[in-house]
Amino acid sequence: MLLDELRNGIRVRHYSRRTEEAYVGWVKRFILFNKKRHPRETGMSEVQTFLTHLAVERHVSASTQNQALSAILFLYRDVLKVNDFNFEMAVHARRPERLPVVLTREEVGVILGEMSGTPRIVAGLLYGAGLRLLECLTLRVKDLEFARNEIVVRDGKGQKDRLWAMAHNRSYVPGKVMCRESLHLQETPAAAECCPCRVA
Repeated sequence: MLLDELRNGIRVRHYSRRTEEAYVGWVKRFILFNKKRHPRETGMSEVQTFLTHLAVERHVSASTQNQALSAILFLYRDVLKVNDFNFEMAVHARRPERLPVVLTREEVGVILGEMSGTPRIVAGLLYGAGLRLLECLTLRVKDLEFARNEIVVRDGKGQKDRLWAMAHNRSYVPGKVMCRESLHLQETPAAAECCPCRVA
């Protein structure tokens, strides 16, 4: 099946599971939008019509539209091996340039002060160490190097291992805390001195 070929092409290139799910989802939508015609029977005009539909009628963001385009181009270029497909005509949506909203330390302190338990641990790691959400949720006890004040992120974005510094200002881990998404923190003699959760 076409979707199986798509999945195999993604896995051979070691793309992340989330990328696989997103690409498969967009290809499904593209096929359904074209009344279940096989992609070999469609071309760039159908791609542009689909992208216009997403932008005008579905009001998707530029990043979402670009993700859909990337999925469809991957299908034609890397799975179907369509050589006469004019990839240069594919125009990526321009993302608006906006200044990020940055909370003050006082505002962060108020937010963290209202949290407790596992959400507090996760939020502290996200803020204090700058981890991505999935990187945080897949941490294991052995990834927390309290003696060196480091956090080891394994198989992160781009399938790369990274070292992140723990925040110097921390609170204690209240006993044994377990996060369902494989984040397990248990109080140890080392953890009694260093906890990866930052406080304002």
